[in-house]
Amino acid sequence: MVAGAVLGATIADLHNQRREVVEDGRTIYTEPDRIIIRDPSGQQYVRGDDLYRFRYGARDIRTETIGGETRTVVIRPDGSEVITVVGRDGQLLRRIRRDPRGRELVIIDNSYRDPRAVGGYYVDLPPPVVRIPYDRYIVSAEDASPDVIYETMEAPPVERIDRRYSLDEIRYSPNVRMRMPSVDIDTITFDTGSWTIPPDQAEKLQVIADGLNRAIQRNPREVFLIEGHTDAVGNDIDNLSLSDRRAQAAAELLTQQFGVPAENLTSQGYGEQYPKEQTDGPSRINRRVTVRRITPLLNGETASLPPPPPGTEPPR
Repeated sequence: MVAGAVLGATIADLHNQRREVVEDGRTIYTEPDRIIIRDPSGQQYVRGDDLYRFRYGARDIRTETIGGETRTVVIRPDGSEVITVVGRDGQLLRRIRRDPRGRELVIIDNSYRDPRAVGGYYVDLPPPVVRIPYDRYIVSAEDASPDVIYETMEAPPVERIDRRYSLDEIRYSPNVRMRMPSVDIDTITFDTGSWTIPPDQAEKLQVIADGLNRAIQRNPREVFLIEGHTDAVGNDIDNLSLSDRRAQAAAELLTQQFGVPAENLTSQGYGEQYPKEQTDGPSRINRRVTVRRITPLLNGETASLPPPPPGTEPPR
């Protein structure tokens, strides 16, 4: 089962496939295509397997495991390849694009740990001081022009980035993510308990895809985080799984219908943690996805550098 692939599926359909175990004080909920972890402090997060997104249109797929790392190579019809390297626990380590001539471009290096990083993946930073208008910091796709959406896809951080962050640090640290403006894709919302994007709403992603594709064409290293959200109805484990499926369904659609390169997108669900509308009841506004450029966070002080000339990046 993959996110968005089962027509009409809802979170309730997954209840009998979810398994729960306790290991070292952590409660681990396992579903067919993702896990949810709740640590002893009460913090919890979801981790999904997004490799299925790369299978669309692939000419061939090869997988090999060497020294505890698993490399999956997706070969596309034009001869280019996307290489995904994961560790023993399924954690993404690197994502690389190799063109037909063998030149490699590292899109994501999640194996990097800054010497100043402390502890796990949560980074304790104060909220950023936002000095730009609020409607340019959190942009509403429904109200914004295509130019504003594109400008947000390339907007700089609202505060100086003082170091490189790993993808996991960005995913699990809200005040790190908040240093980048975002676009609320409020042109699409979801039914309660569902991650399906109806066809009449899917076409509204065109303007988002256009902005993403323009930004990626300018800099092939750009990385965008698709964030999934729910309202407060239901339990928090269901909502984490549901929100992650919504984010991945949007990422899948952006690639399959609008041609956004899958390797330049990553996704993460946040459940009910970040509502737009403060209510404990049903809220279509809160059942949404958001897109945020995270390249400057991944690159740190090198974020403002232009993309490298073709063929200049050393092989990995």
